[in-house]
Amino acid sequence: MASAFRSDLFAGHRVLVTGAGRGIGQAVARAFLETGAEVLAHAGRAPRGAEEAFPGLTPEAAARLTLTAGDLAEEGGAESLLAELRAALGGLDLLVNNAGTMLGRVAAEAVTAEHYARVLDLNARSAVLLSAGAIPLLRESAAGDRGPAIVNTVSISARTGGSPGSSLYSAAKAFVATHTRALARELAPDGIRVNAVSPGTIMTDFHRRYSTPEKLEATAAAIPLGRLGTPEDCVGAYLFLAAPELSGYVTGQVLEVNGGQLMA
Repeated sequence: MASAFRSDLFAGHRVLVTGAGRGIGQAVARAFLETGAEVLAHAGRAPRGAEEAFPGLTPEAAARLTLTAGDLAEEGGAESLLAELRAALGGLDLLVNNAGTMLGRVAAEAVTAEHYARVLDLNARSAVLLSAGAIPLLRESAAGDRGPAIVNTVSISARTGGSPGSSLYSAAKAFVATHTRALARELAPDGIRVNAVSPGTIMTDFHRRYSTPEKLEATAAAIPLGRLGTPEDCVGAYLFLAAPELSGYVTGQVLEVNGGQLMA
């Protein structure tokens, strides 16, 4: 998908992608590298090497990649990542808040305060705090006419409520969707655009962990385009929303990428 965009589309842009160790985040971070950006990729809770996290990168693209790790659900996790960002890239033009997961299917009657805190901290609080901490850097980017933007990852479940056992995850993603619109309104006078991508059922480790093969097969059969999505199916939406040349008049939007699943 990145090959459909100019190879220099993001040349000179400084990009932070969270949750970039696998799945959609990994595909998006790779696409930014392939289109010329300098990327700080938060690749999960444990350190990983560049070849393990992003196999097959060209040496030129690898030279523009900085990898980091850390638990964004922990107190101080967002602040530590922002400090690393300043040290590594010196500033920020594009923030992709992608980190998040369900942490297991838990029936509504079995939800505990601990599970609530963990899910909300990772999926919602980390995006809020990273965005808040990034705003001064994005204002500097706007002052330099670099077209800064935030792109959040939400989910089709933010609109549908998700399937049984995912109530907290779905609610957290709905929170992020609304926070996206609120930030877009607040930051528009500063020249900072804020949008979100809402993937449908995308075949990643997330669904390998939390959905049975039978459930995935039934879901695919009900999707109008006749298949589950892939991380690469989502990449174009992120690049479009991040690029001021392509979406400079787009803010406060949640772009659904689901093969027509919402119509099913």
